[in-house]
Amino acid sequence: MAPNSHWIKSLVRDIPDFPSKGVTFRDITPLLGDAEGFTKSITELVHRFENVAVDRVLGMEARGFIIAAPVAYRIGAGFIPVRKAGKLPWAVVREEYQLEYGRDKLEIHRDAIHPGERILVIDDVLATGGTALATCKLVEALGGKVVGLGFLIELEELGGRERLAGQLVESLAIY
Repeated sequence: MAPNSHWIKSLVRDIPDFPSKGVTFRDITPLLGDAEGFTKSITELVHRFENVAVDRVLGMEARGFIIAAPVAYRIGAGFIPVRKAGKLPWAVVREEYQLEYGRDKLEIHRDAIHPGERILVIDDVLATGGTALATCKLVEALGGKVVGLGFLIELEELGGRERLAGQLVESLAIY
């Protein structure tokens, strides 16, 4: 879980009523712009999974890319982008999923994961778990195994962790 997350919460900006009324958006832009905070975030995510064998790190569009790529670099693993529908230039596998305020689709290249590869999924926020669950389904469809999911922020009241039951889930800050 998140034993001492005060430092990360101090670098996340709350934006009320975005993208719709009643939703508080957790903006990580100040965290990304703070060299010490950004470095500490990546270091802490790497530390949370240091005893997990990982072949590739997967990040979801768009903020997940920003976090997952340096995690992959630090652990010496490959990086896999998962994108919104229609953005990848080659043959894809697609998964449709429910967001907290709508529906969307994610895609991954068909050759991004090889059977048996161990995949670490990294994203900025765990909310309802829809995006993370769809991503896990994409990994499994290609024969990979999700060995963990890491997030900067978890919105506990939205129940995403419960949707990912059975998975190793680590969050740096829980709201």
